[in-house]
Amino acid sequence: MLGPVLVTWDVYLRIDLDSGLMLGARQIASPNYDSRPPGIAADLIVVHGISLPPGEFGGPWIDRLFTNALPPEVHPYFAEVASLRVSSHLSITRDGTVTQYVKFTDRAWHAGKSSYAGREACNDFSIGVELEGTDTLPYENAQYAALAEAVHALRTAYPSLSAERLVGHSDIAPGRKTDPGPAFDWPLARRLIAAAASAPGRKAPR
Repeated sequence: MLGPVLVTWDVYLRIDLDSGLMLGARQIASPNYDSRPPGIAADLIVVHGISLPPGEFGGPWIDRLFTNALPPEVHPYFAEVASLRVSSHLSITRDGTVTQYVKFTDRAWHAGKSSYAGREACNDFSIGVELEGTDTLPYENAQYAALAEAVHALRTAYPSLSAERLVGHSDIAPGRKTDPGPAFDWPLARRLIAAAASAPGRKAPR
């Protein structure tokens, strides 16, 4: 079980509205994106879990997958997924490092066949956040803190987003996807997101 999460909010993420980039995040541009449909703004945040190879953490493999540079000869699983053309707006590694691959104004390819509240094709109207982890191993405190910071930055920049519209991949693709899995502590994540919004000196989301 995770211990108490001490969050000091000493690393600030914010979004440059002109560029659609998150300042304070690593930037690695993925070619796997396209434009959102005209007039559609993101109003959903989707949390995913990812590990490459499955159950292993660390290394450059998430970056490589999202930039179409995953070497199929390194691991049998890589041979299965190297040809996929996928991406996410953000990833958060086990130590809480945040990386951006796709501008928030663009459509990342993270959700696949999906629906939410009767709307199909969630890529059209969502932000994808990949957490390095599995369905069954606890996520790290640093990841929850970084997720809360990222969600706060997103909500501050884009008023169409809200803390209530934060879901898992399994919620928008039930029966097809299970991530972030039962190991993900939703109550903790929501508490930290609320704390980030109310921390002294922080700009409240619009």
